Amino acid sequence: MTKGKVIGYKRVSSVDQNEARQLESSELDKVFIDKASGKDNDRPQLQAMLDYVRDGDVVLVHSLDRIGRNLVHIKELIEEITSKGVELRFIKENLFFHPQENRNAMSELMLNILASFAQFEREMIKERQREGIAIAKSKGVYKGRKKSLNNEQIKKIKELISIGKSKVSIAKIFNISTRSIYRYTN
Repeated sequence: MTKGKVIGYKRVSSVDQNEARQLESSELDKVFIDKASGKDNDRPQLQAMLDYVRDGDVVLVHSLDRIGRNLVHIKELIEEITSKGVELRFIKENLFFHPQENRNAMSELMLNILASFAQFEREMIKERQREGIAIAKSKGVYKGRKKSLNNEQIKKIKELISIGKSKVSIAKIFNISTRSIYRYTN
């Protein structure tokens, strides 16, 4: 029996995927759903969930790969969640992570093994993608990602930079990342 709320976190990799099967038989007080890659922890609903949880809460996640695809990031998330006095449960793997004073050595071992597999799977996906792109390029089919800005917009960005406007504010104006600003201006 928990003294806090039961919170669900669901994630699918893209908007056209459905998260309905995740935690379908769990009674939840609140659910946070991201439709984004698990490559890093920069996901809006994950961050909202981290801000929301309180001591005594329990966070349920369908499986380890739903919270992340990188061993370091997964361990950081577990540490952040449990340091708040929140228990974290991965249903599919039957792994439970309690606040620091109640750590379970077997769960820690299984986390390292299973998270390594999640990271390996992510690397294999990227490798297959690179191979597919190389084949498509060799056949002249792949032309690369379509530019998100046209030449007029790029010219405007360069003008804004020349008058001292910050790259962060320019990125917000054009709804692109600051990394894209650097790519277009270098």
